[in-house]
Amino acid sequence: MMRSSAVALGFAGLQSTLARGAIAELMGSSGSSGAVGFGPMLKDPDGILDLPKGFSYHIISPMGATMDDGLIVPGKHDGMASFPFMNDDGSVDTGRCIIVRNHEISDAHKVPSPFGSRQERIGLIDPAKIYDTGFGRASRGGCTTVVYNLKTKRVERHWLSLAGTEHNCAGGPTPWGSWISCEESVLVKGERHEKDHGYCFEVPVTQEPMLADPKPIRGMGRMNHEAVCIDPKSGIVYMTEDRHDGLLYRFVPKVPGDLHAGGRLQALHVLGRKSLDTRNWDSPLVKLGEPMTCGWITMDEIDSPLDDLRQRGFDKGAARFARGEGMWWGGEDAGSAYFACTNGGKVGAGQIWRLTPDGMGEGLDTLELFIEPNDPSVLQNADTITFSPWGDLFVCEDGEAPQFLVGVSPDGQLYQFAKNAMNSTEFAGVCFSPDGSTMFVNMQGMGWTLAVTGPWKQ
Repeated sequence: MMRSSAVALGFAGLQSTLARGAIAELMGSSGSSGAVGFGPMLKDPDGILDLPKGFSYHIISPMGATMDDGLIVPGKHDGMASFPFMNDDGSVDTGRCIIVRNHEISDAHKVPSPFGSRQERIGLIDPAKIYDTGFGRASRGGCTTVVYNLKTKRVERHWLSLAGTEHNCAGGPTPWGSWISCEESVLVKGERHEKDHGYCFEVPVTQEPMLADPKPIRGMGRMNHEAVCIDPKSGIVYMTEDRHDGLLYRFVPKVPGDLHAGGRLQALHVLGRKSLDTRNWDSPLVKLGEPMTCGWITMDEIDSPLDDLRQRGFDKGAARFARGEGMWWGGEDAGSAYFACTNGGKVGAGQIWRLTPDGMGEGLDTLELFIEPNDPSVLQNADTITFSPWGDLFVCEDGEAPQFLVGVSPDGQLYQFAKNAMNSTEFAGVCFSPDGSTMFVNMQGMGWTLAVTGPWKQ
């Protein structure tokens, strides 16, 4: 499938997309308008990742490798974030960074387990650090942590940092320097599992091998969690739910920064539009750039033993979303939560939304639909997202081949930055190093993290 590399889509409130002919005229023969992006992608001679001129990549911490704790790098690399590396004197080591990375593994996935094919390495760690030991067959999801040298472009050490969880898809970094890992699973304890799943876990960012205490953040509810982002001013946590009829949630903690101290779990509703279906599948109920004032419905029975949290919220008036996935805090004045809905829109190609808190603590926030191409050649099934240091949004695709990593400029133009030239596996977990020199992104099916460098914008 041939794809356009730049198109204005309403990221800053534009009301319509450009026609195909206009796109071609804008791009010219070079395949790039020159106004956004980094120019046309060049064919990778190794057939792995096509990138614009001047960019290169390294494969780091691949699945199957033995880590410094003696365990094995699991497969299905997914959501991740990068954090500063601190020197002993408290200064930032600009030559290194720390990556915390999810692994979206469940029983059905034929990928390496951190504990070995027969769980022969599970004795290397304290059983108390494994959330679900599974009656002798521990859950294989969780997180790994990587110390990466930005100058030598090498992994200095890596280890398992969250153990015994299920299908850890996305999550998000906290303003206080930890990682929230989310289980996209609602499995319950029984013959296979010793504990219920569907929770969020906080993973400390450490510079030496250490396993997190596997303590679920119960106040954030039990559901098919996908991603989180946190308002650094209020400490409120916003959450997506990867269901075709999912909701958008927020967790208002009693103590900002202490998510285990409890709080209120709430679902977003649009004022004056009870139980709004934002998916735009049948008829466009939401227009691009239309600001909608929203409030929040406090949820009960948030442990949801029947997995009906979203249905109960919708019945109370909460808005419905089409597979909420990636989420990141940023944008103009760094004051909004952006999130992707993978199969929203008339043709199910995906949407990107912006939610801006009112700043007054009243909970009357503003929701806008910023991108809904309804054209898979422009954007196909947006998944995890991040903001670049210069303000462009980067979006991982999770659709049919070919898969692209798509950039979005602040004025609403989309461009293709990278192409999976190898197979149809999705991109996931895109993020940037703290100094902005390196983009990290996963090719999930390969179990690879790619470190991409080149002439980034300043």
